[in-house]
Amino acid sequence: MLRLKDLREDKDLKQNDIAHILKTTQEQYSRYENEIRYIPIYHLITLAFFYNTSLDYICGLTNIKEPYPRKK
Repeated sequence: MLRLKDLREDKDLKQNDIAHILKTTQEQYSRYENEIRYIPIYHLITLAFFYNTSLDYICGLTNIKEPYPRKK
């Protein structure tokens, strides 16, 4: 279960806003959010940076929203 919709709504953004960040269409992003299409890993990474969280949180593997410490 992806948390894409929850993260987007927490920031009061529309699907079109996130689609613009990912350089895709609103329709394609909607398919990712509704789990009709798999979201590419490079989009997941972009969203993890944008939402300041981890891929594990986005993918529902952890309930810890804070990102892991990044390598320096």
